[in-house]
Amino acid sequence: MDTRVNSAESLDLFVNATRQFERALTWVDGVKEGVITFLINPKRTLHVRFPVTMDDGSTRTFHGFRVLHSDVRGPGKGGIRYHPDVSEAEVSALAAFMTWKTAVVDLPYGGGKGGVVCNPKELSRTELRHITRRFVAELGDSIGPHTDIPAPDVYTNAQTMAWIYDTYDRMHPGGNNLAVVTGKPLDIGGSVGRDEATARGCWNATEQLLKRGAVPGLHTLDGARVAIQGFGNAGSVAARVFHNAGAKIVAVSDSRGGIASQVGLDPLSVLEHKRETGSVVGYSEAQTISNAELLAGDCDILVPAALECQVTESNAGDVRASLIVEAANGPLTAAADRVLSRKGVVVLPDILANAGGVVVSYFEWVQNLQNQKWSLDKVERLLNEKMCRAVDETVDRYDSLMGRYENGLNADSTVPTLRDAALANAITRIATVIVQRDVWP
Repeated sequence: MDTRVNSAESLDLFVNATRQFERALTWVDGVKEGVITFLINPKRTLHVRFPVTMDDGSTRTFHGFRVLHSDVRGPGKGGIRYHPDVSEAEVSALAAFMTWKTAVVDLPYGGGKGGVVCNPKELSRTELRHITRRFVAELGDSIGPHTDIPAPDVYTNAQTMAWIYDTYDRMHPGGNNLAVVTGKPLDIGGSVGRDEATARGCWNATEQLLKRGAVPGLHTLDGARVAIQGFGNAGSVAARVFHNAGAKIVAVSDSRGGIASQVGLDPLSVLEHKRETGSVVGYSEAQTISNAELLAGDCDILVPAALECQVTESNAGDVRASLIVEAANGPLTAAADRVLSRKGVVVLPDILANAGGVVVSYFEWVQNLQNQKWSLDKVERLLNEKMCRAVDETVDRYDSLMGRYENGLNADSTVPTLRDAALANAITRIATVIVQRDVWP
């Protein structure tokens, strides 16, 4: 497969992931061309079609995907999403993100991702259960505790994971199958701290980055003005933990719009308003703004926690934040990265910033395999250690790349970024294991 893409800006997640990978490769020495091709392409792509009997007695055919991008460092790991726009290209890109993410935080995993093309808002609980069980049956032995391990994603949750576990367990009786999936309910092997892991890891990483002095003029969260795009699970929890750390939440948004207050918002009060009305819009102690206004708002830290490709070449110049923390996957296009780099805006990349979810998923997997239950204190302590270590390794790599750039030792004259550094670390780790394992036979 030719991984080259044209220079025009693209809103395709796979294209942007490929461009980021190719750019980072200019900072990695000694990786053979054949290894590069192997790294960028998925190891396995499954596209299944299956019928489901609906509540009204009719039969509908659904399409599902599961992509295993890499299993070089361990079993695949990644979520399953239910959404009308699920596609093979999207799932392939997200699986690649998971490969880099697990390598950046040094977990013994590769990357996987899956999804079913459906609209959960139009389906009953019974229909969702039937879809889930049939999808898992179609995947068969392509998933498993030591092969490919799903987790929750867009419009899937702990209940979905319980159905996945139960279906797989019935298909593989007699063994400890709890580790086939993470993000399960606590009563059947889920881990404490999993629901807040993405946001809490994001906070851990941000604090460590500021302590390392990586953002000029911004050294602590205390008093920092934070705007958060997306007020779902990750965004709402991020608002609370950043607020508790002393930050001032000056704007938040959801799919219907946003709200802003330079005095600062109370995240718990905003969350209660959203639970009552279905949106943050209309909150009495703030003014209504658009998502576009939030992205261009006056703040120190911008946290995109919604969808991919939200900051593009056309609006990146309007960003006023000093630091962008990518709580979502792929919220910046490759072209936006270039604009922001020229402006001096620091970007804490998604493969590091939002890795807290997969870190605690790993903790759940370990607990399941060992038949253990860890305390919340232990989970949060180990999460903080993992995130801080990954930030330190990324900043150290960035400093090294800057030294090469300033001394004219790199063929690419582009100034390196934290994303380049994180990806360079991930690529190096995976390529090293490929060489150590050697090519079979």
